[in-house]
Amino acid sequence: MAGYGALSDVYEWLIGDDKLTPAKAAASYYGDVVGSLPPHSRVLDCACGTGQLAVGLASLGLDVVAADASDGMVRRTEELADEQGVPLRALRASWDQLPDHLEDSTFDLVFCVGNSLGHAEGAAGRLTALEAMSQLLGPNGRLVLTSRNWELVRSAGSRVDVRDRLIRRNDRDAVVSYYWQIEQRWEQEHFLEIVVAQIEPDGAVRACSERLSIWPYRYEDLVAQLGSVGLTVQSTTFDPQSDGYVVVAGRDRTAAAVRA
Repeated sequence: MAGYGALSDVYEWLIGDDKLTPAKAAASYYGDVVGSLPPHSRVLDCACGTGQLAVGLASLGLDVVAADASDGMVRRTEELADEQGVPLRALRASWDQLPDHLEDSTFDLVFCVGNSLGHAEGAAGRLTALEAMSQLLGPNGRLVLTSRNWELVRSAGSRVDVRDRLIRRNDRDAVVSYYWQIEQRWEQEHFLEIVVAQIEPDGAVRACSERLSIWPYRYEDLVAQLGSVGLTVQSTTFDPQSDGYVVVAGRDRTAAAVRA
């Protein structure tokens, strides 16, 4: 997965108010997912973005690794960790490269959030990503994954979505818009162009944009691929009428016993 080079410098305008700070990002997953972990548990945040979740988890005393395929995102994660004064390991790695950098079966929790899995290249790329994440999970480890409801995204067709209000970050307002290029078949490469148009104090507009590749998938296909890498869905918020969902998956112990 490539991308998020230009957008890494303006990514805060794409983060909702509820996850904008490390504390808020960690709190959004605290509950049953993070709250049950003992101190110093190992956590991987892959496709970590600018690091709000990773830094928030490290602030809770967890042993955190933050990985992303974008150099810009890794840099910003390191800067945020330094700013907050928390230790974590940040590395540049795509999903398929994670096992080259990290030891198998050593993580208690792996996060793949921010709708990032849709950037994996087709069914094969998505399966490779899920295999890598599953390989890193310990016997009782869990994978937490968020996803857009791609069924709804595709049903709306190609379009331009413009946020209905100005978004203020760093004392500056911006208008955020999304251009969706929806193809006829699920397996085709789709595209999403994101534009962050910042309004300067003198009224001038400075736009930053990036065109990203998307390979959408059906919910049932995600569940089937999780099963094929030895993970079963423990909880899900999927609703056919909702825009997005969270899946928590864990090791399929029956399948593991059969393989052993």
